[in-house]
Amino acid sequence: MKKIIGAALLLATAALAINVAAAAGKTMADVLAASKPSDWRTLDPENTLYMELAGGRVVIELAPEFAPQHVANVRTLVRNKYFDGLTIVRSQDNFVVQWGDPADADHKKPLGEAKKRVPAEFDRDSAGLKFTALRDPDTFAPQTGFVSGFPAARDAEGTAWLVHCYSMLGAGRDNDVDSGPGTEMYVVSGHAPRQLDRNVALFGRVVYGMELLAVMPRGTAAMGFYDKPEQRVPIREMRVASDVPAEQRTKLEVLRTDTQTFTDLIEARRNRQDEWYKHKANRIDVCNVPLPVRTAAN
Repeated sequence: MKKIIGAALLLATAALAINVAAAAGKTMADVLAASKPSDWRTLDPENTLYMELAGGRVVIELAPEFAPQHVANVRTLVRNKYFDGLTIVRSQDNFVVQWGDPADADHKKPLGEAKKRVPAEFDRDSAGLKFTALRDPDTFAPQTGFVSGFPAARDAEGTAWLVHCYSMLGAGRDNDVDSGPGTEMYVVSGHAPRQLDRNVALFGRVVYGMELLAVMPRGTAAMGFYDKPEQRVPIREMRVASDVPAEQRTKLEVLRTDTQTFTDLIEARRNRQDEWYKHKANRIDVCNVPLPVRTAAN
């Protein structure tokens, strides 16, 4: 079985190399300008969260293909209004921004129907996933690529997992692997901390409003935690998009990662065609591939 899966990875890599010539000479702008409406998809409102801050709205797309129990538990927390009135509790520069119930809170908020413990969902069987593979080597995984708009990795044993690229969302936990039910969330706000891969449940990605989180000042306590209540940024509310009236939703389209257009975009970024670039890298890292998002026409 291991040999069969390994051979499949080699075939996928070879197929990618064949497509390289078609994208030669294009910039990312060229690729996106030539995209078709079918190359884009809208967000599923049931798998989309809105976090409302004083500065604006942060839109998060959830990844139930990889962490269905975390996604379900977080939806329950959000619908119970668990996060309303909580705060951003941590900002560690070049690492993560984190939110939840402050450690010094007098009374921890009740979870309602949500679970206190959720089984670890660090990886999953790769069977059935539409995996758009990169042909480039990776330090942390045998192969990297994209699944349904999320950066991912897989191995020859048939296991796949999401990877810690910028704007990816994870569930903070203690030492026990089932101690991260989604009551504390973090988003990667700096260089990709890939050593966290398969050690934390990743279950989403910020697709809009990341600039609101990335500019949070560093916390003055260890690991960037805010040790003074006045430093913390309040969360006005969090909602599942499907619970928000249609006219109040943020209408976005995300470039599908299972299309020739996305394959062309990868090549355009692997060897940049912009006039400024004089040396071609001839490779790209999974966390350096842009995942374009645009405002929907209607």
